[in-house]
Amino acid sequence: MRKTKMTIDKAYRISQVDKRIFGSFIEHLGRAVYGGIYQPGHASADEEGFRQDVLELVRELRVPVVRYPGGNYVSNYFWEDGVGPASERRARLDLAWRSLEPNTFGLGEFTKWAAKAGTDVMMAVNLGTRGTKDACNLLEYCNHPSGTKYSDLRRKHGAEHPYNIKLWCLGNEMDGEWQIGHKNMQEYGRLSEETAKAMKLMDPSIELVTCGSSFMGMPTFPQWEATTLECSYDYVDYISLHQYYGNEAGDSADFLALSDDMEEFIHTVVSVCDFVKAKKRSRRKIHLSFDEWNVWYHSKDQEVDIMQNHPWQIGPRLLEDHYNFEDALVVGLMLITLLKHADRVKIACLAQLVNVIAPIMTDPQGGVWKQTIFYPFLHASMYGRGEVIQTILDTPVHETSRHGAVTDVVSVAVFREEEEELTVFAVNRNLEEDQQIHMDLRSFEGYGILEKIELVSEDLKAENSIYEENVKPVQDREVRMDGQMAELVLKKASWNVIRFGKK
Repeated sequence: MRKTKMTIDKAYRISQVDKRIFGSFIEHLGRAVYGGIYQPGHASADEEGFRQDVLELVRELRVPVVRYPGGNYVSNYFWEDGVGPASERRARLDLAWRSLEPNTFGLGEFTKWAAKAGTDVMMAVNLGTRGTKDACNLLEYCNHPSGTKYSDLRRKHGAEHPYNIKLWCLGNEMDGEWQIGHKNMQEYGRLSEETAKAMKLMDPSIELVTCGSSFMGMPTFPQWEATTLECSYDYVDYISLHQYYGNEAGDSADFLALSDDMEEFIHTVVSVCDFVKAKKRSRRKIHLSFDEWNVWYHSKDQEVDIMQNHPWQIGPRLLEDHYNFEDALVVGLMLITLLKHADRVKIACLAQLVNVIAPIMTDPQGGVWKQTIFYPFLHASMYGRGEVIQTILDTPVHETSRHGAVTDVVSVAVFREEEEELTVFAVNRNLEEDQQIHMDLRSFEGYGILEKIELVSEDLKAENSIYEENVKPVQDREVRMDGQMAELVLKKASWNVIRFGKK
C-alpha cells in the first residue's frame, strides 16, 4: 500500500468559500426545460407545471444560483417572446441547437421555478444578434420598480415587484465561431464595455460577468482575456471560464489527470486579470466565474445525428450523457480544484442541472434518478461551505500518457469555524493501489472523527439508472485517531469525504 502524509493547520487559511461556487445551469437546450424542470401533465407536476420530483433533488443539492437561459441559446435569445400571456406567445427557431422553442416557458416561469427551488437567478443577455439596447431593456423589465415602459410591462404581466436579479452574464462564448453573432476580441471588448457601462448606470447594485475564452484550447487564449478586459475592466466584476473534459481515448489514468489542466487554466486567467489590473493602475480585483464545467463526451454522436437529421423538435434528447463512476471521480477532482482557488473563483456553474449533461435525469412518464456525478456535487455543496485551508500533501506520483507524473492524491480542506467542523475532500486517482493516509491535525485540538464517506466501485464504467443505483456513497468506519493524528485508507480510484468535529 502506498503512503501519503497530509498536514492541515488552521493558520494556513486561503479564503472563505463563496456559496455561489456550487451553482448550476439551465439552458433552453434538449430536455433541460421541457421534460426536465417543466412538464405540465406529469404526475409530479404542480399547478405551474414544475416537476416536484426534480425540485426535491435540486433542493437536496442546495444549488444557490442557476445560470439562465444559455449557453449558446442566448446568442439568438428574444426574451420578449417568453413573457406575457402564454396564449399570445409564438414559437421560434433556435439556431444554436436547431430545435423548436415554443416559448411556453420563459423568464417569468423561470423566476417562479427558481423561488421554489430556493435559488437565485444568474441572467444572461444576448450580445450575439442583439446588443446594449436590448440588454438594458431586459434589465429594466427585471429590476426597475415601476413607471417606465418595460417595468410597467412586467407589472402588466403579473409581476408587480421587480425580480431584482443581481448577477448578469454579458453574452456567452463570444470568441467561438460556432456562436451566433460571434465577435472578434476587439469587437467584443468594446461591446461588453459599453453594455456593462449602461447596465451599471441603470442599476449600480448588479454584478457583471464578461466572457472569457470558451475553453483553454482556444487559439486566442489568453490574448482574448487581455484584450477584452482592457476595455471592460472598470465596469465588470468577473470573467468567465468554461471547460469540459472527456475520455474519448479510453485512457482512464490520463482522464483523471485532466483536473491539473483545469488548475493551469485558472492560474493563467488569474495572471491575465492581474496583468490588466497592473497595466491600468487599478485597485479593483477581477474574480473568476467558472460558469460552465463538467464531463461531456458520451452523447456527441447523438447530438450530431439529431441536429443534422432530425432538427426543429421541441425538447429533443440532446447532450444526455449517462455518467459512469470514473466521470464522478473527475467531477470530484474539478470540485476540489475550484475550492482550492476559492480566493479568486467566486462563482461556478455545473453545466447543466437536469437531463442535459446533468446530475439529475428524468423519465418523461416516470420518475427521476441520480447520476453518479450527483454525489460529489452533493457532498461538496453540503460540507464545502466555510474557509479553505491550505493542505500540505506529501503523496506519491504515477505516470500518465499525456500528463507525465501526477500525484496519487488530490485534496482540499474546508473549515467551518462556527460549527467547529473540518472537512477534507480527497480523490485517490491511482487506479491500481490504495493509499494509507497519515493526517496531522495538531492545530485542531479536541477534534475527533465524525464520519468518512466514500464513493467506490470495482467497475470504472459502472452507471446508475432509473432502475438501479450501482454507484452510491457508503460509510467507512475504519478511521483510527491517536490524539490529533488520524490514520485511514483511501481506496484506489475513490472519492472521499472525511469529516472531523470538536468532541
